[in-house]
Amino acid sequence: MLTFVGLGLFDEQDISLKGLECIRRADRIYLESYTSVLMGADITALERLYGKALVILGREDVEQNPEPILKQAKSSEVVFLTGGDPMVSTTHADLRIRAAQEHIPTRIIHGASIASAVCGLTGLQNYRFGKSCSLPFPARGWFPTTPLETIRQNQDLNLHTLAYLDIQKSRYMQVREGIEAIEGMARVVGIPPPALYVGVARAGSSEPVVAAGDADTLKNIDFGPPLHILVIPAKLHVIEKEYLEMFAGL
Repeated sequence: MLTFVGLGLFDEQDISLKGLECIRRADRIYLESYTSVLMGADITALERLYGKALVILGREDVEQNPEPILKQAKSSEVVFLTGGDPMVSTTHADLRIRAAQEHIPTRIIHGASIASAVCGLTGLQNYRFGKSCSLPFPARGWFPTTPLETIRQNQDLNLHTLAYLDIQKSRYMQVREGIEAIEGMARVVGIPPPALYVGVARAGSSEPVVAAGDADTLKNIDFGPPLHILVIPAKLHVIEKEYLEMFAGL
């Protein structure tokens, strides 16, 4: 059996009781470390709560070399841990497909996801979000503009855009850097950048930061430690506008 367990948003306390019970029954526990990170808990805190050791996986372990995981799941109880909700990421869906192709039973124990949490924190309604995008750190000779195309397509349909900010081993993209990346794309394409942004930091913690405004306003706000995420709103409904004014300083 291969069970996908979502850990929630911020620390070790976000896991469901169902997920915790599953972990404590498991023979082997993997934690993927590349799509999201629980900034309020380290590996030691997780292992202390679970009473078991974790095997940490990188992107290549899951996407290119999943055979050890699948082999163990054929004969024992294996748990695959992810931040947020397990199936928000395509790479996890692919692993479940591979397991099914090898006749390995699978199940999912869901966790809180930033995709839904951002609606509560910003007041932007979930049914008004279009396709999401990811903003990568620019690399030498590589500056993709695909995220801006997604934002433009959503705004043409009057839909909000959730922009995931890059996570790397040694750095985490901040709201300011995400906005600067979008502005850089707009200069390359030759169009005006978005007029309004909403930044969120440390969703799921006891002290999240949420702020709305234009690019200059948000780039000068100290959002504090990661993780950060960015929303590019479409035209605001009156309730959305009031919510952002009340809770995000619009």
